Amino acid sequence: MKPAISVLGTGRMGSALARALLQAGYRTTVWNRSAEKTGPLATAGATVAASVREAVDAAEIVVVNVTDYSATAALLHSDDVASAIRGKLVLELTSGTPHGAREAGRWAVEHGATYLDGAIMATPDFIGTDHGTILVSGTRQAFDAGKEMLGALGGNVQHIGEDLGLANALDSALLALMWGALFGALHSVAVCRAEKIDLDELARQWTASASVVDGLVADLIKRTNAGRFASDDETLSSISPHYSSFQHLLELMQAREIDRSVVDGYDGIFRRAIAAGHLHDDFAALSQFLGKAG
Repeated sequence: MKPAISVLGTGRMGSALARALLQAGYRTTVWNRSAEKTGPLATAGATVAASVREAVDAAEIVVVNVTDYSATAALLHSDDVASAIRGKLVLELTSGTPHGAREAGRWAVEHGATYLDGAIMATPDFIGTDHGTILVSGTRQAFDAGKEMLGALGGNVQHIGEDLGLANALDSALLALMWGALFGALHSVAVCRAEKIDLDELARQWTASASVVDGLVADLIKRTNAGRFASDDETLSSISPHYSSFQHLLELMQAREIDRSVVDGYDGIFRRAIAAGHLHDDFAALSQFLGKAG
């Protein structure tokens, strides 16, 4: 028999999680601080709990998807709920920090629960589909025990290690890549608008060049992992031509009064690397200079 599951938090993502569980045939109870958000789920077959304690009592697995770990603590750490958590599997799918995940896991184990921490690498429309990706950290035993339920949430659920902080750490790393691309897109749009370039043209040229960028990112990660920072026969791009072109971007942005707060940070990293003698090294050499004081 499939375990009973409760979902705490039914915003857009929590609702998607609950719907996926219902569609997979799990007896699903939901709770949300604003009860009106649970109405569509009740119509879909979920039981609506009147309190967090009621939701916890109804389940063998408690899925939490709220704002952050502080919000989770506010829900679970009251005496009546903490006493009811014993023997349950808590699957935390709330975004947060690695140390927040470790602290939440310690609390759960101290109160007799099993704990898994997950990072959802998808928008709600991907939940329950073959392409839904969720990174999960925690004991392999707990992951294997919950694998069928996790599979209902997405077809690409991965156990990435027993350290509870790993899922959120990797989530942050991947989000850094995403935000780098999105802020880069914002800079591109600003330049195009300043120079009266049609944004449809930008979209066409980005589509044509995206595979080149993907290749550069993959190569940077590979070379950094191997510590291969000096230029060699396999170098795709060294710092020198990048920095020359980057100076042209800075000059354009200055002339057009485009905000330089982000790119000036890039310039500082370039300058530290060049001052340390890396001008002609592979672009991956810049990885040695992030996080160091200027």
